[in-house]
Amino acid sequence: MSLEARTFVIGDIHGALKALVQILERAKVTENDLLIFLGDYVDGWSQSPEVINYLIQLRDSHNCIFMRGNHDDLCYRWLKFGESNDTWLIHGGASSVKAYENVPYNIRNIHIHFFENLNNYYVDEANRLFVHAGFTNHNGVKHEYFDKMFYWDRSLWELALAMDKNLKKDDLFFPKRLSHYKEIFIGHTSLSRIERDVPTNAANVWNVDTGAAHKNPLTIMDVDTKEYWQSDPVFSLYPDEKGRN
Repeated sequence: MSLEARTFVIGDIHGALKALVQILERAKVTENDLLIFLGDYVDGWSQSPEVINYLIQLRDSHNCIFMRGNHDDLCYRWLKFGESNDTWLIHGGASSVKAYENVPYNIRNIHIHFFENLNNYYVDEANRLFVHAGFTNHNGVKHEYFDKMFYWDRSLWELALAMDKNLKKDDLFFPKRLSHYKEIFIGHTSLSRIERDVPTNAANVWNVDTGAAHKNPLTIMDVDTKEYWQSDPVFSLYPDEKGRN
């Protein structure tokens, strides 16, 4: 008897392979399930290349959809073109540079190809949007003028947090930008900013970045039931490292 397929969304991993393995085990993920990763696979803990290797192998046996995160784009540009900057290095990039020191060029090229083929967003059959950060065009993602907003924007989450909680979708003042989708699932802006470490809902937006880059756990959530599973606090899995702390 096969189990009913579930759809899971996974928050920002930031090089924490041990946490990723934990949440997939704790959620009892099967090959029937759909896994939607929200991006930021690298920059933070020491296993960024191992995370990419793991995800590449995972997609061979599981249904996976991978979003592009801002850190993924930054790491890609360093690997492909040698681009770097102090801001990226300070905010996790240095850990990726160090981790890739002993990664052979053929594997680096496989990772570059992985980064190049990430999705900016995904809308499922239930009209649920999955995107790393957000979007700015009030007519929806198909009308976005600036692709970088899909993995850099923070205004969508700030808008959802600031809204009057009594507003309904059919209200005159409900933001048009949020009205196009049944639900929106994002990462990018760590919930540690509002002192939370569990998936958090505001308006029709769910933020699943529970702060794994810092001291909090990594999270996987069933998008239908909203049941979620978490890793141990990631700093406890890498006790000799600082992550992005």
